[in-house]
Amino acid sequence: MQPKHLVIIGGVAGGASAAARARRLSESAHITIIERGPDVSFANCGLPYHIGGEIEDRGELALQTPESLRSLLNLEVLTSTEAIGVDPSGKKVRIRSLTDGEEGEISYDDLILSPGASPLRPPLPGIAHPRIVTLRNLEDMDRIIDLLGTVESVAVIGGGFIGLEMAEQLVELGKKVTLVELQSQVLPQLDAEMVLPLQREMASEGIELILGDGIEGFEDHDGKPAAKLKSGQVLQAGLILLSIGVRPESGLAKDAGIELGPRGHIRVDGWQRTSVEHVYAVGDVCESPDPIFGGHVGIALGGPANRQGRTAADHIFLGEAAQPYPGSIGTSIVRVFGIAAGITGASEKRLKAAGVAYDSVTVNGASHASYFPGAETITLKLLWSPEDERILGAQAVGRDGVDKRLDVIATAIRGKLTIDDLVHLELSYAPPFGSAKDVVNTAGFAATNVREGRLVPVASLADAAGEQILDVRPPAAVAKLPVPGAVNIPLPELRARLGELDSSRPVFTICQMGKTSYFAARILANHGFDARSILGGAWHQAPR
Repeated sequence: MQPKHLVIIGGVAGGASAAARARRLSESAHITIIERGPDVSFANCGLPYHIGGEIEDRGELALQTPESLRSLLNLEVLTSTEAIGVDPSGKKVRIRSLTDGEEGEISYDDLILSPGASPLRPPLPGIAHPRIVTLRNLEDMDRIIDLLGTVESVAVIGGGFIGLEMAEQLVELGKKVTLVELQSQVLPQLDAEMVLPLQREMASEGIELILGDGIEGFEDHDGKPAAKLKSGQVLQAGLILLSIGVRPESGLAKDAGIELGPRGHIRVDGWQRTSVEHVYAVGDVCESPDPIFGGHVGIALGGPANRQGRTAADHIFLGEAAQPYPGSIGTSIVRVFGIAAGITGASEKRLKAAGVAYDSVTVNGASHASYFPGAETITLKLLWSPEDERILGAQAVGRDGVDKRLDVIATAIRGKLTIDDLVHLELSYAPPFGSAKDVVNTAGFAATNVREGRLVPVASLADAAGEQILDVRPPAAVAKLPVPGAVNIPLPELRARLGELDSSRPVFTICQMGKTSYFAARILANHGFDARSILGGAWHQAPR
């Protein structure tokens, strides 16, 4: 029996992972990787950090070279080679060398498509300016580094994860940075109130934020690019970095008659199989089953791409004895200077858009025991299904420990845990590492209080506008961060001063971090008041 020939189009996370897994499963298989660029396996998530100098050695980003893949895994690696066509009936791939233009064909038994996704460059006037750049690979990175040596100011267009990482690194290089985002907030993947600390941090570091404004086109001003905004503002900069999303490179699949989803992703099943037999797709180019909403979703992240590559290789060599890929929940995090923010699972805006019923709470807690030096505040927003109380998603923001909490909730989502399970999670505790009641437990406490009617949450201070607001913080805390329109009665004095409140109207309680406003609401409710607690506290809600 002839050894199986596996051909993989595209390297980086998905393709390289598939090749490595395939070799571990079969020593006899002939495995060929076709890569359009010169680099077959590199850490694309690390590109901004080499631009900023935080990763000093460029070589650290080249996880594997063509030579190392050949020697370690006995792979045939064709770099600077473009796949220009797929013939599923003949099981052949047409290729062209980008070095000399020579064309040829490669036969396959199984084919994995891993071409990734390319940065969006919309057909706007002036977008071909040589100082309007995108960041996808090592070649882009090198070009940006060269250009930065001659500029003082940079405009970053797009406030997603890559846009924020680049803005941070550019400030660290001493550049004047302006960030433009079409939505009214940075990180549109998160809910608006959760990114306010990030926006404050960026502003404090000198980044000019232009939110709720889009790009109409670009102009050339004496060799330098300028962005013309929909508001009429013209933004001049020495360099413009586009970071407005990516488009799956699914042209090969489309031409081969492979089914695509509504946004151009290759549709795959749990084993990464496409609609054409013996053709698989992995990574940013594909859309896989959505474990929260059903249907399919395309998520451009390195972690899912790696696991999808492994799944495809498993199915090719093991068949349906292999474990199918369970889908992506989109766990993501970003650091911006001293603060981090991230998400796992569904956001409130996405649940609303999909018409999915949910409940939510927002709580604050310490990154480790509050009495131990260095404790920082974490704000955690939890969303769950009122029907079966299963966790649907979470977001977190803070200066320390955000990643740990998101990872716990991501595991809870994958394990189909409920809000009661969060109450009883036994997480590692010692004063330098955690708290006896972790913020994840606190979110579970608050969620069960909502279920049982002991907590009537109010998501935003804006929702209490014009209502009776009770601030239960000490006067000194109120003076530092006042809540407009609130009456101040410190919590220890509340029982003695109930007569100062109008019992015929709802009372919206607020404190510094959210905990004592709940205590105040319980006191009021037990005295017959209609009491509601504003989530997140003044630390998160009050204007600054």
